[in-house]
Amino acid sequence: MNAIASNLPSANSPENGGAGLPGTRRRLIFSIGALVLVLCGVAYWLVSDRDSASTENAYVGGNVVVITAQVGGVVTAIGADDTDRVHAGQTVIRLDDTDAKVALEQAQAQLARAVRQVRASYADAGTSQADIEMHQVALARAKADLAHRRGLLAIGAVSGEEVRHAEQAVRAADAALQMAREKNKGSLAAIDGTTLQRNPAVLAAAAQVRAAYVALQRTVIPAPVAGIVTRRNVQVGERIAPGVPLMAIVPPDQLWVDANFKESQLRDVRIGQPVTLTSDLYGGDVVYHGVVEGQEPGTGNAFSLLPAQNATGNWIKVVQRVPVRIARHPCEVEAHPLQLGLSMQVEVSTRDHDGQRLAASGTHAHAYRTDVYAHQLAHADAMVADIIKANR
Repeated sequence: MNAIASNLPSANSPENGGAGLPGTRRRLIFSIGALVLVLCGVAYWLVSDRDSASTENAYVGGNVVVITAQVGGVVTAIGADDTDRVHAGQTVIRLDDTDAKVALEQAQAQLARAVRQVRASYADAGTSQADIEMHQVALARAKADLAHRRGLLAIGAVSGEEVRHAEQAVRAADAALQMAREKNKGSLAAIDGTTLQRNPAVLAAAAQVRAAYVALQRTVIPAPVAGIVTRRNVQVGERIAPGVPLMAIVPPDQLWVDANFKESQLRDVRIGQPVTLTSDLYGGDVVYHGVVEGQEPGTGNAFSLLPAQNATGNWIKVVQRVPVRIARHPCEVEAHPLQLGLSMQVEVSTRDHDGQRLAASGTHAHAYRTDVYAHQLAHADAMVADIIKANR
């Protein structure tokens, strides 16, 4: 009996499901948990990822306003250096203005001379008109004398030679009258149909004064926009040529984000969609908000300096990326300023994709301008008016 009992399986043996039951339950629970996690991930992808597009290949971009000289000269002063903040119209560079001042004085003298010459032309026109009247009187007197002598010749009181002399006097008086009239035409040609201020000679001299004045004003180089100075590469005493970059200004209120999305992510990206952004500078504690402003018309590779040549036998497909511009709210930028080139994390909400994928025709979303050069001629016009008034 004991031998038979010893050969029977116990209640805790694996054959009776005793000690092996807890391990089976654990495996079952683990499998169910893994399935739940997978289902949750799929559900999250269906709900969240399909309604958004995100990338970490994004960087802060902005305008870099390059300052150049419009005239050549020697630098005598530099009013701003790298990292300095300047306002629009502030003087950042001065050039030696000696030559410009001399040229302006010469132009002013030429304008005064032109005004006086035009005045002399008006006087000549008056003189030539008086000469015409004088020669008309002389011609009339010569004709009357000729008629009188011809009457005397009929009764033999004068000789034929005297009559011929009278005829020659008439022809001489008529020629002198024609000469006076032609001279009068030449005098009127310089002033006819114009005033002193609108005379071509005066206008040409006035234009020279304005040009010399503007050249003098351009020896003072202002900041075209407000911002932070960078890339200064000019020194005092250096002679510069027009058009050479001297420094640059980055307006901190004209920054955006260029997010480089994969081409497979752009299907639902539209202009105007809301965007959330974070930066490596401030971390996830600072969240920026913005909107999609537009997409570049080509991939980054298409506009690279050396685009890839795919017409080869060892072609390998590479997923291309397209830059998408993101505009940010100015108030957030003022609270947490950023610099050009900083890395950003971008997430675009693509739930509403009814807008335009590319910019429509006729859109003018960006317009940059400066007014610091708009009033350079104002004082020049006043200077021209004073010179004409003093010499008229």
